[in-house]
Amino acid sequence: MSLARPLRVLLLGAPGSGKGTQTSKLLKHMTLPAISSGDLLRREIQQGTAIGQEAKKVIADGGLLPDETISTIIVNELQSQKLLTEQSDWLLDGFPRTLNQAKILERDLQNAQLNLVVELKVPESVILNRIENRWVHIPSGRVYNLEYSPPKVAGKDDVTGEPLSKRPDDTAAVFQKRLDTYHSTIGPVIEFYKKKGVLRSVEGETSDVIFPKLLSLIKNEFDR
Repeated sequence: MSLARPLRVLLLGAPGSGKGTQTSKLLKHMTLPAISSGDLLRREIQQGTAIGQEAKKVIADGGLLPDETISTIIVNELQSQKLLTEQSDWLLDGFPRTLNQAKILERDLQNAQLNLVVELKVPESVILNRIENRWVHIPSGRVYNLEYSPPKVAGKDDVTGEPLSKRPDDTAAVFQKRLDTYHSTIGPVIEFYKKKGVLRSVEGETSDVIFPKLLSLIKNEFDR
């Protein structure tokens, strides 16, 4: 699907709400760079950088990295891909998560401001159930769910055949802390983008319900 004007979209949603899944589905319908804060952090962790070591500890405790740290990672990635122009298209997944991050991002984006922010609304009970059934292939970041997207061979990655793992934060107790943190910080972010007139929302319990709504929203607002 091609659009009539540039799309710079942010997907907001609680941890486990399916931002990564929605991103993957969107990329099958349109061509645009997708910047995932989670993917970038995992890359830093795998490379053993100072930021990666800090991130590993914070994530295991269910916390969030300092705003300046994660903001620097995101903006550097956008700059390295030459995406800070008025004609650029891109998608942000999972960032910003605090009002301060949103303000830092607005400052650093200059002429490439976000023009659509979509909040994914999924019941918390559904999210916690997803997490209990989620396994990942750590090297690639591929995610499986034992209920609705299981691996072809139990416990093995479909592509490499390597073992799947549980992320340190993929437990109900740790994830509840992440959800509580998200809900305590996201309100001002939502209000920030609402005042700018770019905030929309889609609701549902599964990715198959949410995605048609998301795709229709983008098509209706940008294909004209």
